[in-house]
Amino acid sequence: MADLKAILEQVKAGHLSIEQAEEQLAGASQLDYATLDLDRAGRTGFPEVVYGAGKSVEQLIGIIDRLQAHQDLVLVTRVREEQALRVQERMPEIQYIADAGLLVYTREPIVPKRPGYVAVVAAGTSDWQVAQEAAWTVRCFGSEARVIVDVGVAGIHRLFHRLEEIRGASVIICIAGMEGALTSVVAGLVDKPVIAVPTSVGYGANFGGVAALLAMLNSCANGVAVVNIDNGFGAGYMAGMIHRQTDR
Repeated sequence: MADLKAILEQVKAGHLSIEQAEEQLAGASQLDYATLDLDRAGRTGFPEVVYGAGKSVEQLIGIIDRLQAHQDLVLVTRVREEQALRVQERMPEIQYIADAGLLVYTREPIVPKRPGYVAVVAAGTSDWQVAQEAAWTVRCFGSEARVIVDVGVAGIHRLFHRLEEIRGASVIICIAGMEGALTSVVAGLVDKPVIAVPTSVGYGANFGGVAALLAMLNSCANGVAVVNIDNGFGAGYMAGMIHRQTDR
């Protein structure tokens, strides 16, 4: 009833149309090619995120336009540059973060809302895009993300130069391709949860990231959780949820 009253007050004030209010009450918005979950933030604390790969520019514009009417934040993942440029021609208020492949719309600036930070630790520069996808997802949760890159085990002294900063994080995302060894090393040196992200970076026997995935799943260090290959968004989402809990 409190939600109903708030919706009616927004209609009375002219902030919501009758159609938008109807959609909010239903918790969903129907397009010809998508059914948008408008109640996601209420249930999970974070609004629905759009997977951009495979969608046309017109579909992306339609989805973003509809979500903007109901959400303070719209996040679209896996967006190619040519898609983004065409979306921005029609919707210049949308920010494209090319390094992360993300489209972001927000009514307020993305700034840290809680103390502490999430460390995003990447083995090599080739893991940069996955690291940026993770970092920007964390930032959309209202947390600070610090990206620490090119500290892989091939030159392990580089990791020790940044170890105190890594240990100071509330949560650690560890990203590596090749044999994925960095996760076990990091998890054996810290007292914080480590979210491992295998990447498809590597030569033939890396099997597109499967070698790193299996190595991370079989880590002898404790406190490691593993997401899917190249899934920076999934790792960033989990880290954002964990960091949000530490604030509570």
